[in-house]
Amino acid sequence: MNSTLILIIILVYFAILLIISHLTAGKKTSANDAFFLGNRKSPWYIVSIAMIGTSLSGVTFVSVPGMVRTIDMTYMQTVLGFFVGYIIIAKILLPLYYKLQLTSIYTCLAPRIGKRGYQTAAIFFLLSKIIGAAARFYLVAIILQTYIFDAWNIPFPITVAASVGLVWLYTNRGGIKTIVWTDMLQCLCFISMLTIITWKIKQTLGIDLPTLAHDIAASPHFHIFEFADWHSTQHFAKQFFSGIFITIVMTGLDQDMMQKNLSCRNLREAQRNMYTYGFLFTPINFLFLTLGAAMLLLAQRNNIPLPAAGDEIMPQLCATGALGQPIVIFFAIGIVAAAFSSADSALTALTTTFCIDLLHIQQRPAKDANRLRRKAHILIAVLFAFIILAFRAANNRSVIDAIYLIASYTYGPLLGLFTFSLFTKFTPKEKYVPCICIASPIICFAISHAVQRLAGYTFSYEMLILNGLLTFVGLRLVSHRHIPPESISG
Repeated sequence: MNSTLILIIILVYFAILLIISHLTAGKKTSANDAFFLGNRKSPWYIVSIAMIGTSLSGVTFVSVPGMVRTIDMTYMQTVLGFFVGYIIIAKILLPLYYKLQLTSIYTCLAPRIGKRGYQTAAIFFLLSKIIGAAARFYLVAIILQTYIFDAWNIPFPITVAASVGLVWLYTNRGGIKTIVWTDMLQCLCFISMLTIITWKIKQTLGIDLPTLAHDIAASPHFHIFEFADWHSTQHFAKQFFSGIFITIVMTGLDQDMMQKNLSCRNLREAQRNMYTYGFLFTPINFLFLTLGAAMLLLAQRNNIPLPAAGDEIMPQLCATGALGQPIVIFFAIGIVAAAFSSADSALTALTTTFCIDLLHIQQRPAKDANRLRRKAHILIAVLFAFIILAFRAANNRSVIDAIYLIASYTYGPLLGLFTFSLFTKFTPKEKYVPCICIASPIICFAISHAVQRLAGYTFSYEMLILNGLLTFVGLRLVSHRHIPPESISG
């Protein structure tokens, strides 16, 4: 790989993002309403494309095609569950968020479960999001390090610091007002790269598209549905229902994703955005899995040895010149676009939650609030970089699997808190709420190991459902009185 050329491309790419940041942020670059909600003027169709970019990230670009070798295309079962989850979000959660005119979605919990419970939810989001976003960014940082910066003997911490610093630079000006536009651009970039790489594989194989589609369909990896083996983590029921709940918590109860929705002009446009986003997300994931099957077909027919880790298959084929030097460039653009579309919105959402829910800057004078928000944005960026370095030392499995496993434990309490607040008329004793939210993931971890050892059953992403249920039951057990009909949704 020509590392100098790739670095120039990356720098040009970031220059474009900085230009977009300058144009979209306008003169009032320090205004918190623009940073947090884009002045509620974001076009819904731009937000829809931007949300696709945020959801897919560099992990999808690399890990989803790579997982085809081990679990075939059964990930589509989870994706089908995602679509149902998006409908639930549009019908139940978005009307609530818009009715209350929220900036941080966790604010709505305060009247129902008290200040401690509300801040516990915010802390669990901060923990979940910064770990998940760091895991996604880590994967891309490793690829950039291996194929570009190692050639110049640049240490990995410098690569991470420089990358996170660049993301901070173009998000610091306009926040969400800028991100909906930069993420739209980045989404279009990496979907274009996906198409180009698939087309190049077809050319390398010397076949036309109908033949490629036929060969992929005839491949043993074209296995989407698993109904027979209930003990399998890929069983349809586990994957489909986990997909629904993963979407509810990682989109509907996630400040990162909802912040883009809340920047739309009104509820109707936000719902239109969610339906469009959900509709497009399914075929795009199918294309990524199809690319994975095509890569395995190419390796088999051309006797190309593949790495042991699924996350390394696509980088090896695309970044080493196996598909030609132009694909090296296209791959670099695609992987950078996918990575930074996820990282930029994560930094903005983390800053928003930290400022609104923990620092309560909305209660401060505007000048002080703006200054505090800028400092918080720097703090979050530094912490984000440190967690990426820690993730490199600890990770030993597929990154996308690790992200969803982490989500099962950290997003579960959020699911329980919101469900309890929305669908019951009880108020828990406030002092017990943090304890319940901490105890629930610990109990789930113990149950998972006990069940696997005693019954041979392996929990998959359905652990998220159990985690939320335990949190809900715990809150109910410590509830001491009925509340009036005017609940969170009233």
